[in-house]
Amino acid sequence: MTGKDVRLQKLFSRDENAVVIAIDHGYMDGPIPGMENLNKTIAKIDPVVDAILLSPGMLKQLGGGFNYKGAPIPIVRINWSTVFCFEWGYSQSQTVQAFSVKEAVSLGAEIVLISLTLKTGDEANDARNVEIFSQLRSQAAELGIPVVGECFPNNSDTISAEEMHDQVLRGTRILAELGADLIKTFYTTRFPEVIEGCPLPVLGLGGHTLPDPYDSFCLAQRIISDGAKGVVFGRNAIQRSDPIAYQRALCEVVKHGMDPREACQKFSLT
Repeated sequence: MTGKDVRLQKLFSRDENAVVIAIDHGYMDGPIPGMENLNKTIAKIDPVVDAILLSPGMLKQLGGGFNYKGAPIPIVRINWSTVFCFEWGYSQSQTVQAFSVKEAVSLGAEIVLISLTLKTGDEANDARNVEIFSQLRSQAAELGIPVVGECFPNNSDTISAEEMHDQVLRGTRILAELGADLIKTFYTTRFPEVIEGCPLPVLGLGGHTLPDPYDSFCLAQRIISDGAKGVVFGRNAIQRSDPIAYQRALCEVVKHGMDPREACQKFSLT
């Protein structure tokens, strides 16, 4: 067993599906509602979840959220892309290395996330994005650090459902071919095709907050029933009046197959 194996098995402990809470939004968006204060944000996360996705700088500030027995695993995003700067109207999805894998590991990262956007409309930019992904993946391989390959299409808020599916279908397989260890991406209209075409564990993301917790649990249920090995929820898990109860309910749905309505009732989220 390698160090990479050990770290991946911690994420999928006892072969359960994984629940990851994302609080890395400030990396591109700055402070957003519910995540204005870093220390208050980390306090909204229950250790029942498997991992927390955050930036290297946040991990440096919030080590206390990870330094105890049974704490969530820190997953650190190490590249930076304009694809996430929605408020600024960027559309080219240019990517740079923000941190090396070695720097992230020195701060405590156990897994790294590397985002990849293709079909940007510029062949040279697509090739450069692949080059950056590959360089960072190579760094991770040398250190035995698993890589979450994130497939994040350009203009994700405006493209059609069919275009989203096509890009995710192709992008997840490309990430697998480029050497990722698991995938984070959008849930699509024909998600089982994505799972069939990608030989890696896939984590489905939650996206924008769904006002009714029940609807978000139904999304999580669909993601898992269609073949994913877990979810990555951020705003849906943090922008709640009772985020701890929400996360416990989410874990019941994702890990143990609890019915979404039952989860809402059990944790008083109705």
